[in-house]
Amino acid sequence: MRPVNTVTVALTGASGLPYGLRLIDCLVQAGKRVWVLSSQAAQVVARQEMQLSLPSRPAELRDWLAERSGAAAGQLEAFGREEWFAPVASGSNPADAMVVCPCSMGTLAAIAHGLSDNLIERAADVTIKEGRRLILVPRETPLSVIHLENMLKLARLGAVILPPAPGFYTHPQSVDDMVDFIVARILDQLGIDHALLPRWGEAREENGDAG
Repeated sequence: MRPVNTVTVALTGASGLPYGLRLIDCLVQAGKRVWVLSSQAAQVVARQEMQLSLPSRPAELRDWLAERSGAAAGQLEAFGREEWFAPVASGSNPADAMVVCPCSMGTLAAIAHGLSDNLIERAADVTIKEGRRLILVPRETPLSVIHLENMLKLARLGAVILPPAPGFYTHPQSVDDMVDFIVARILDQLGIDHALLPRWGEAREENGDAG
């Protein structure tokens, strides 16, 4: 796997915005450069799920996320929906990896069919064509045949389909613990070290659980 220094994180209108925001925090804390893209629907989800007013203007979103995550100057940038001169819009300057978290079924379908009608879709298209790591965190249930076929198509193209399905063998004590379980899996796929939760076997040994 190529070293990951710059990660594009796209926030879309699916339920699960806490995953995306926590991921951004963890990437910043790991010393990675982060480029953030956000859909208008993500702002609606932020209000509904977290009682947050997610800024709509890229500069304001950048400042808000930088303050929240403790990002250094220049470490985090945000781009608008149709900011076609953003680095993520071109294969000449792609990020090392991209994560769409959470990923709506509409965004997933658009990426699967190469629509590239906005910067999120275009950035994903660039990620695929340049052979970079693309991780999609789709939050929907139940899944229709259309959803499954789109996921299969993207998986065959090399994308990682990572549904936010937390495990319980770590004995989560809070919603934050369950969020960290998924973020840890994303960081694992990116090859980024973390200490969000113990590895399988470690928790069993510490708890003296012989199965």
